[in-house]
Amino acid sequence: MQIPCESELARDGGLKYTKNMPGKMEIPMNAAIDVLQSTHQHINRDRLWQSLMDLAQLGATVKGGVCRLALTDLDRQARDLFVQWTQAAGCTVSIDAVGNIFARRPGRNPNLPPVMTGSHIDTQPTGGKFDGCFGVLSGLEVLRTLNDLNIETEAPLEVVVWTNEEGSRFAPCMMGSGVFAEKFTLEETLAKVDAEGITVGQALNAIGYAGSRPVSGHPVGAYFEAHIEQGPILEDEGKTIGVVMGALGQKWFDLTLCGVEAHAGPTPMHLRKDALVGASIIVGAVNRAALGHQPHACGTVGCLQAYPGSRNVIPGEVRMTLDFRHLEPARLDSMIAEVKQMIEDTCQQHGLTFDLKPTADFPPLYFDKGCVDAVRGAAQGLGLSHLDIVSGAGHDAIFLAELGPAGMIFVPCEGGISHNEIENAAPDDLAAGCAVLLRAMLAASQAIAEGRMAA
Repeated sequence: MQIPCESELARDGGLKYTKNMPGKMEIPMNAAIDVLQSTHQHINRDRLWQSLMDLAQLGATVKGGVCRLALTDLDRQARDLFVQWTQAAGCTVSIDAVGNIFARRPGRNPNLPPVMTGSHIDTQPTGGKFDGCFGVLSGLEVLRTLNDLNIETEAPLEVVVWTNEEGSRFAPCMMGSGVFAEKFTLEETLAKVDAEGITVGQALNAIGYAGSRPVSGHPVGAYFEAHIEQGPILEDEGKTIGVVMGALGQKWFDLTLCGVEAHAGPTPMHLRKDALVGASIIVGAVNRAALGHQPHACGTVGCLQAYPGSRNVIPGEVRMTLDFRHLEPARLDSMIAEVKQMIEDTCQQHGLTFDLKPTADFPPLYFDKGCVDAVRGAAQGLGLSHLDIVSGAGHDAIFLAELGPAGMIFVPCEGGISHNEIENAAPDDLAAGCAVLLRAMLAASQAIAEGRMAA
């Protein structure tokens, strides 16, 4: 996609109004032009903030966060509120078989593929007010702002709530967008179970969000997702907008180390087969591999459990998770190869055996250049400080990028903290990100109408 230049924007088309220019004849103008050329944000900051606070009441925790797991009754209440708000904004709402919600604002040409935006409203068990919710409600605020300005876009606009992005209750994460992008089958997804043995299909039926809209086959003209950064870079650099260039590739593994359980007293150190000692070496290896492949490398051991878990028994088994991330596929594979070699060497040295199973593989992604340029151009046009950045986390936009042009907008979060009840973001930063989203979506709508962007 290319951002329309001023002469292109002045072409006849779209919702017209007459603008008086002193000393010149009256000429027809597209109402969206003024938004794209103005330095005014147009967004109602207080309305956006209040919507976020209202949504945060559903599942509010005593520490100021939110616990609203996917497909629970609290999730139903949040979904109902979103539907109520979007219908009040003049949208038609449809729901697909995995519970994704699509709120559509018609465009001048209903045959054009929609410009989409969205995110998720399910949270971590100890989540915050803004992760995902900002992306959904900034999309809603875009629609409300367009209504305030009486602007009709060329292409339809859609705001989407994607089901179970977090993956806290049901695995895998990014479930709804994954089904939409045909990365996961509907049948397998509906059969996934939570810790209580409840399936996704049962949970959808219980809250009334098993819809009839087909889960795939829908054109995507463009997709933009606004999100808090969930990291400290923007705040540290003093920037308001993150222009997201792409997302790190991710490869996850489950590792089991097996040694021999034995009494902690009578067993001498040189004769032990201690699985936890081996695990400690591997934790260090993961950390060193990530440090050795900068920039953009991350390595994490997020879970580690030693068995049998008795203070006077040498651990005979350790189960742990390995999370590797990098923007470059070759560097990602190099990190993993280094750690695999250390696992083999450690097990040989300490008399252990191991089982290493891959559990997730998300390739690195570069977002569409046109969408990236639209975000950067919007930030520049509004006079907002901005920084090119890479997403270290997974987002629904990653799957949408396989269906059409996609991009993301980051805003700072306090201390870089997310997935935490103290997660926080400034109202002015959220409004700025929403204003960038508004301009990017308008530019994409114009580009689609003029044939400069194809789904």
